[in-house]
Amino acid sequence: MIKKGLGRGLDSLIPKKNNISSYSDFKLEKDDSLSLGSGENVIKMVDPKNIKPNPYQPRKEFNPVLLNDLINSIKEYGIIQPLVVSKKNGEYELIAGERRLRSALELNLSEVPVIVREVDNQKKLELALIENLQRENLNPIDSAIAYNQLINEFNLTQDDLSKKLSKPRSSIANVLRFLNLPAEIKNALANGKISEAHAKYLLGIEGEVKQLTIFRKIIYNNLSVRETDNLIRQAGGTKKSKMIDNSYESYRDKLQKHFNTKVEIKNGRKGGSINIFFYSDEDLKNIVKKISS
Repeated sequence: MIKKGLGRGLDSLIPKKNNISSYSDFKLEKDDSLSLGSGENVIKMVDPKNIKPNPYQPRKEFNPVLLNDLINSIKEYGIIQPLVVSKKNGEYELIAGERRLRSALELNLSEVPVIVREVDNQKKLELALIENLQRENLNPIDSAIAYNQLINEFNLTQDDLSKKLSKPRSSIANVLRFLNLPAEIKNALANGKISEAHAKYLLGIEGEVKQLTIFRKIIYNNLSVRETDNLIRQAGGTKKSKMIDNSYESYRDKLQKHFNTKVEIKNGRKGGSINIFFYSDEDLKNIVKKISS
């Protein structure tokens, strides 16, 4: 079931359930196809060994318990929902259904149902991200990496992501900030050893050394979020420039919309700088024209 609030995403790629619920009743030859009511709703049976993983899969770790549950379910009922793939130069590449593909390979299935769609690399990342958010929440670090990849590789703003994923821009901005934490803290957040609330408090601490000191006390003493808040208040050293940093993000997003390109704002002790990126001579001409007008 597609959750509300995440846009059409996978819903636009996968036929409605009542269109596909009976596909398993048909005997299909390998790589043959069956039309299920419209020109786009075509299911093929493909050898899972011939499907390459999605290079834009945002999830780096898969819960072995949940994966085993899916394997057992497929043993009993088969694959209920087709995988979504693209096809290029005669090869299939996964768009959505990583856990189903892994389960099929683990079970040595000779074929799996797939729907073929032609999408670009940006859409592959978007759909893989949406699928994971819909089915089993990504950990905050995997989400942050995926958001960052969409922003940097495909020249999107946080506002663009907010609209595409139907998530508040502030929520996306907060997740992206987790990438600024030390590696030790990021690993703990990704593995569920601390919560997002813990991580937000740690982000408010000035300096990596102090962040790690408080973090290790949280782990060693198994501190709750409230206890963490009290500890930080007692220790002091919280950032005083948090509201200013938030306003910088707002300024950056406005500049990126105005110039239609990536913009970075860097803040230093004695001032800062604005970097406006361009990728062709035409981009540069348009930027100069907007600055001059």
